[in-house]
Amino acid sequence: MALHGFLQGYRGYADTQALGDALKALQEEGLDQLPLPGSGQTLARFSGLAQVAGHDLRLCKLFEGHTDALAIIAELDSPLPPLGSTWGMWASEPPTAKVRVRHAGQRLVVDGRKAWCSGAAVVSHGLLTAWDEEDRQQLVAVAMDQPGVTVTDEGWSAVGMAATGSVEVLFREAWGVAVGGPGDYLSRPGFWHGGIGIAACWYGAAQRLGEVLRAHCAQRPEPHALAHLGAVDSALNSAACVLRASAGQIDREPGADARQLAQQARACIEDTVEQVMHHVGRGVGAGPYCKDPHFAQLMADLPVYVRQSHAERDLAALGEQVAGEPLGRWQL
Repeated sequence: MALHGFLQGYRGYADTQALGDALKALQEEGLDQLPLPGSGQTLARFSGLAQVAGHDLRLCKLFEGHTDALAIIAELDSPLPPLGSTWGMWASEPPTAKVRVRHAGQRLVVDGRKAWCSGAAVVSHGLLTAWDEEDRQQLVAVAMDQPGVTVTDEGWSAVGMAATGSVEVLFREAWGVAVGGPGDYLSRPGFWHGGIGIAACWYGAAQRLGEVLRAHCAQRPEPHALAHLGAVDSALNSAACVLRASAGQIDREPGADARQLAQQARACIEDTVEQVMHHVGRGVGAGPYCKDPHFAQLMADLPVYVRQSHAERDLAALGEQVAGEPLGRWQL
């Protein structure tokens, strides 16, 4: 309820700085302290992410990254984040942007270019993947307010999600601190828990779009719009069941390999998003696209956000796991 009440007081974000101010306000109110995955309250974590997503996906992008970084730091038993800090979590590694680290005593020296760093200009710290002297992936925490860090205006020309400022950052002899050991980012159970958390964000935005269609039908119960609403209800109900079941499974076995669980959940939620956008758009017509700023922003942002999925590549990876399993896995 506290998160819902806070979000009600914020409407419209003109730019990245406005998003950063809102993230900082959330942090100062303690609303960034979501239950950790596997803590017994994973569904509450997913619900919090979904609430922020339904409010504004651009803010959710920064909020999800910040809360994910906090969860990773806790999972890897790293030193507590500085009081009042806000975090970006940056793990994208296209071929043209790779960060290297080398050891210098207890600290790491960070060099290279990191791509798609959402909120880089407005967070106090970044948690990023890099590669050490032995070419092993290593998580490193970097304070953004130091001479060796340059936040560029390059690499981000999006229309949807534009205000997230997901630009490239240059590190030149910057200081950082190792978080966990080499390989820990991908090998920890929480990697896949976080992937389901992102799907909860997709769901939150789709749910909010569905509410627009529901309100439309409540005012004008036109048969075709009602049919679209029925399809939306079916899709959202199925997706909600998947997220609830996934949260329960994570809480029952927090240390288990959740790769297949995450890939199944993300595939389901991505399909739900596509169905909801299709049916809502056809059901409400042009009006909300042109006259409802919140609706129009979500419709522009959601296709960009959901591309954190790798589409058919992710489905193929899931299919590869399932192909070798015995018959009967889908029986009730």
